[in-house]
Order: sequence, then C-alpha cells, then structure tokens
Amino acid sequence: MKPERRHSLSIKLLRLVLLWALLVGIVLSCAQILYDLKKERSLIDSTAAQILAMSRDPATQAVYSLDREMAMQVVEGLFEHEAVRFASIGHPDEAPLAYREEITPSSGYRTLTDWLFGAEQSYSIELHGRAPYNEYYGDLRLTLDTHPYGNDFLQSSLIIMLSGILRAMAMAFVLFLIYHVLLTKPLARIIGHIADINPDQPGKMHIPMLPGQEKNELGVWINKANELLDSIERNSHRRREAEANLLHMAHHDTLTSLPNRSMLQEQLGRILTDAGRRQRGVAVLCCGLDDFKEVNEQFSYQSGDSLLVAVADRLRANSGRLGSLARLGGDQFALIQTGINEPYEAAELAQTILDDLNRPFELGDHSISLRATIGITLFPDDGDDAEKLLQKAEQTMMLAKARSRNRYQFYIASLDSEMRVRRELEKDLRGALARNEFHLVYQPQVSYSSHKVVGVEALIRWQHPERGLVPPDLFIPLAEQNGSIIGIGEWVLEQACHQLSLWRKDGFTDLRMAVNLSTVQLHHSELSKLVTNLMQRYKLPPHSLELEVTETGLMEDISAAAGHLNNLKKAGVLIAIDDFGTGYSSLSYLRGLPLDKIKIDKSFVLDVLVDEDDATIVRAIIQLGRSLNMQVIAEGVESAAQEAYIIDQGCSEGQGYYYSRPLSATALADWLRNYSTRKVARQNANQHI
Repeated sequence: MKPERRHSLSIKLLRLVLLWALLVGIVLSCAQILYDLKKERSLIDSTAAQILAMSRDPATQAVYSLDREMAMQVVEGLFEHEAVRFASIGHPDEAPLAYREEITPSSGYRTLTDWLFGAEQSYSIELHGRAPYNEYYGDLRLTLDTHPYGNDFLQSSLIIMLSGILRAMAMAFVLFLIYHVLLTKPLARIIGHIADINPDQPGKMHIPMLPGQEKNELGVWINKANELLDSIERNSHRRREAEANLLHMAHHDTLTSLPNRSMLQEQLGRILTDAGRRQRGVAVLCCGLDDFKEVNEQFSYQSGDSLLVAVADRLRANSGRLGSLARLGGDQFALIQTGINEPYEAAELAQTILDDLNRPFELGDHSISLRATIGITLFPDDGDDAEKLLQKAEQTMMLAKARSRNRYQFYIASLDSEMRVRRELEKDLRGALARNEFHLVYQPQVSYSSHKVVGVEALIRWQHPERGLVPPDLFIPLAEQNGSIIGIGEWVLEQACHQLSLWRKDGFTDLRMAVNLSTVQLHHSELSKLVTNLMQRYKLPPHSLELEVTETGLMEDISAAAGHLNNLKKAGVLIAIDDFGTGYSSLSYLRGLPLDKIKIDKSFVLDVLVDEDDATIVRAIIQLGRSLNMQVIAEGVESAAQEAYIIDQGCSEGQGYYYSRPLSATALADWLRNYSTRKVARQNANQHI
C-alpha cells in the first residue's frame, strides 16, 4: 500500500528543501547587499576626494589671483560630474569668488536612496599657497547628490537578490532529484516488496537486494530486515520459554526461588498419593521465625530479605531428607518429609532445623541468631488431605508460639477442640462487657523506702457463665484481635478511676492506681482525651493514675508510641513499662520515651535466688532504672528472701503474693487498714530469722 501523494516523503522533502533554499538564498543575498552598501558609501567619499584633488590647483590659482573668470571655469568644470549639486571657491569670511548650485531632481526611489546614503553629502578642501609660505587663501566646497549612486546600488541589489534566490532554488531542485533517485525511489520499491510479505509466514519471503545498493545504508537495512524475518521463529521459541518462566514464577517465591503455597499443595497432593500407595508416612512441618519483625525494624527490610534468603539456603541443606521445601509467605516456611516410619524422625528433623537456624547468620557487620517455632502434622494420623494437613501444621505452629517459642510441637486431636474453644470464647467475648461479666481485682504495691502501700494495680477478670474464670492471658489476645479491647479497656479505666476516687474519700489519699494498657489501646487516637476526662470527672490529682505499657507493645512502632505517651504525660499520668526484660528494647529507645517506672517481670524475680542469670538480669534492670532516674518495681515477690535481695540491689517498690493476692475493692480496703499491724509483725518475724 503506497502512501498518499501529499503525505509522501518526496513531497515533504521538496517542501522543506525549497523553503530552506529560499531562506538561505535570501540571507546570503542580504549579506551581499549589505556589503555592497558599505562599498557604495565608501565610493561616494572617494569620488568626492578625487574631484577636490583634481580641482585644487586651478582653484588655488584663481583665488590667489582673485580671477573670478578662472574660478567660474573651475566651478563649471566641477558640474561636469552628474552628482555635483553645489560648488564654491572663496574665503569663508568673504563673499565666494565663484559658486554654482542646482536644484536636486526628484525621483521615485529618492526616499529609499536618501534613507540608505543620505540626501546629499558635503565635502571641502583648504586652498594654500606654495611652500615654504603655505598661505591660506580659502576653501573649495563641494556637495554631491547621492541619488545616482543609490540608483546603481538598487539595480545591482535587485540583481543580486534574484540571482541568489534562483541559484538557491536551482540547487534545491538538484538536491531533491538526487535524493529522490538515490533514496525515496529505492525506498518505494522496498515498501512494495514488504507489502507482499505474508505476516503469518514472514520467513517464507525475503526482501530482494536492489542493484547498486549492496554496500550502502539501504543494503544494510535490507540485510537487517531479512535477518529480522529469520529471527521471528527464534523469538517465538524464546517467547514460549518466557511463558514457561512466568509459569515458574507463578508457582515459586520470587525472593528465595522456593515453591510457593500453591505449588506446595500440588506437590504435597502427589506425595500423599504416592505415600498412600506405598503405605509410608509423611510429615508436614510448618516453620515460623520468632520475632522476625524486630529484625526488619532494627536493621532494614532489605536486610530482612537477605536474611530470609540465607534461611532458605540453610533449609535446603536438609533437601536430602525432604520431599519438598516451600516458602508460605512472610517468615513462614513449609517442609515435607517423606518415607518416615515413626514420629521421632520428624522430631529429629525439626530439632535439626531449630539448631541450624540458631547458628549465627552474618548480616553485614552484625551476627544474628534466629529462633523458630515448628508445627508438625503426620500423614495418615492427622489427615489425608494436603490442604488440611498444611492448615493444621500452621495452626499448631501458631498455638505453639502463643504458649512458648523456639520449639517444635506435634499436632494432637485436642488442638481442634482448643481452636473451637478459642472461637467460642472470641464470640462470647463480644457480648461479655454488655452482660457485666467482667470485674476488677486489685493487688497492692509497697514502697521499700517508706514501707507503706503506695499503690495498687487493677487487674481484670472474666467470669464466664459456663466456663468459670477465664485467664486474662487467654481472652486479652482474643480481645485485641477482634477489636473489643477498646471498649473493655475504657471500662477498666472508668472502673479503676471511680474506685480510686472512692478510696480517696475513705482516707487513702496517697494511693496510686496502676492500670495496664494493651498495645491496641496505646495506639488509639482518643486515649489521652479519655484519660483526661476521667481524671477531671473523678477529681484525681496528677500522678495518681499510672498506666502500664508492655515492652513489646512499645517496640511495634516506637515513634508512634512516643507520641501517644507524650500526650498521656500531658494529661498528668505516670507511665510504667511492664514485663521489662522479656522483649528486645534498645537503651536508646528508653532514653527517648517519657517513662517514670520500670517493672521487672515476675519470671526473673521468681528464681532470683537460685538462678544467677536471672539475678544478673534483675541487677542490670535496677541499675538501668537508677541511671535513667526511674523508679523500679519488682512484681512476683513471694518471699522475704526475695524482698531482701531486691531491696539490697536498690529496687524501689515491690508487688506480689508475699504482700497480698489480688483482692476485691472491699477486701483491699480492709487489707489496707490492717496492713500496718501485719507489717510490724512481719518485721519482728524477719528479725527472729
């Protein structure tokens, strides 16, 4: 198919060449005309100088001898030149000895010539006597009309302009013809051959080489076009390979190149079918890294990706014992062990994996040891469906993480019932607050400097109508997951503040109320406003309310947590960090947080007298609190010896069964009234010891 004539390359080229040739011709002609204009002006001046020089001697003789007739002859001789319009000889202080003046004739082009050269140009030369006297006799004056010169200049300029344009256009036509013959015409032939090629079978026909074009650009273009036609089949083959690669990417993890979940399920299905036929066992191990989020936050997500690749490489080291290895997503991996006879074989593999992951990983300049939790399901004992076995392995791993970490856990039938219980509890939890199933108990906190009760910690309890007392460790995570923790937390704050106001009216004016905040509550935008309103409503003085936040809750988003804590501080509350030592806090973060108190986790206090590691941790926390000017309170104090030890290390306050179990509001008021008597008795008993 040929292009329309008006869109053809030749027509466009002709237009462009003519346009540029015209512009170039005009520009060059104008340059020549300007040059000639300058020369013409110089010619007028040189002509006047020649005329004056030729007439100087006779004019001098005439003015010297005062020969008026001779002077007139000189003047008349000057007018023989067509451009002279005025001439005079004489002394400037006297009447001219001779002169003549003619009227300048009019002309249609005079306006233009007068603009270019001026209407008239006047010249003069002094007349002097012979040497050595050189007497001054007068002047010879001359005025030239520039119009004759201008006419000649205009005629020559017109010729220059027309000839320049004609030459440029002639050259343009020559260039166009050359271009048309050498390029556009061969291109048209090539286009004709291309039009004959079958798009469905491009390799069946090549573009023939044009005679005489073998070594120039057109020949190269034809060869390359033919090579392109030959490569289409190869490209089709490569496309099929690319599609295969895309299929591979759809079934594999892009970071680690391990099979993904969908690929794993296909492989597991085939493995289970083969194992059922051979009557062999299969173990599905779901491995989840513990606290991997902290690695990303402490280093970077790029470093976390590098660490996941390193983990995948270590897991591949066990490929000889595996039927499949996959990454489920995030920090979770799945391993399929085939051909097992006893569960202990899966346990050995799980422990090997835990040991391998615990060996340090080199991440830049840092060395990191990972911990992991593994959930294990067995075929055929735990099921014969690939999806269900994998799902149960994941559930087992998640439940194992909720209880403790860095271990493996086999799936047992009771896990199904536990999952059902968790789902039922979560459902019941949504209406527990409206049914008034929650109540608070309070545990006193004792100051070691004054030996007085300075505060109480409010603890929530859920009295389920069918299941009885549900532990907070079970229902608080469920409340955080389903969002009901916000309403429950507001109720706890309301009840605690109300109870504190009642105790203050009963005379316990120095008592401080401590309330735990969940991570979800801490990041709630209305928390500081709620606390401020409660303290104003119940007329609680500043620092009478203490809010406890967990270390792991702070570390989830340290910058956001700092902002929320600062808002709470403005409301007049104290801030304590709870369960300190169980997470991964950095001292630099502690310095940037508005904390008033550090609470030592009871797990360290429990064995402080028998476990040197726990004792070291307790001493370090107390020293840290003192260096940061924070109060330190130990929870879980259960004996006089424990109390004596932490007091000796500089602990500020204590809380635990040694003083009192959590009590109801009424029981705690009675306990507070009798505390002084019990304190004296305990001190006497300690002295006897």
